[in-house]
Amino acid sequence: MKQNQYYISQEGKLIKDLEAFLKLILPKLIEEHDERKAMEIYNDTLREYKKLISQLPYIGGKENRLTSNLIQASWGLALYRTILIYGGTVEQAGELITRGFEMKLNKIPTFLRHLMGKLMFFKRNVAKMKKRAEISQLREYPCDWVWHVFEGDRNVFDVGIDYTECGIEKFIHSQGADELIPYLCNLDYVLFGKLGIELIRTKTLAWGCDCCDFRIKKNGTPSSAWPPQFLEKTCDNKMDQHIK
Repeated sequence: MKQNQYYISQEGKLIKDLEAFLKLILPKLIEEHDERKAMEIYNDTLREYKKLISQLPYIGGKENRLTSNLIQASWGLALYRTILIYGGTVEQAGELITRGFEMKLNKIPTFLRHLMGKLMFFKRNVAKMKKRAEISQLREYPCDWVWHVFEGDRNVFDVGIDYTECGIEKFIHSQGADELIPYLCNLDYVLFGKLGIELIRTKTLAWGCDCCDFRIKKNGTPSSAWPPQFLEKTCDNKMDQHIK
């Protein structure tokens, strides 16, 4: 199958990328456990991830920028499953994933991250976002994101994005790990914060809402990403049994 071959053909690179991520959180694993157990978690996460590679859904490969989001979500799933085996919780896994993602982004110089954030709001780039959103609405790949982009009033927010379908939510749900999804959603606050941008969001699909309502403000105040506030917990609260 095309989807399997896309990921399987680059298994070596995918494993190396996860190894680089795990090395960032290894000191925290050692702090929470001991060096021997930390290395066991490290190696078991890699083994778990190898099983997941062939299960990742194809959503357009390198032609779809969100493919990398899906891949990184699978890192989180592999780590979460391993943490559970060692007696941990979804919250502990969520913190490890968050801290690792923060450190990964911190490897990019601050001035460059903030420049990347400013470039998002250039008219040409907003137009490209709108075009990609229109393509998503064709639903060529069932496991992909579907979204809409619109410009704000430049007071409350500058750009709005409503995701009515989420590739991460679909994949993690298919893997029976719904309780992990809000922690993966929380990584959006990490990303936008590191780009120097404020993300305002009141709903997510993870909490049973009709969409994830991203409102992005260029000159706003970035939010703290940990501990998660789960401000989007406004709909049917289907996660209440897992997250308090």
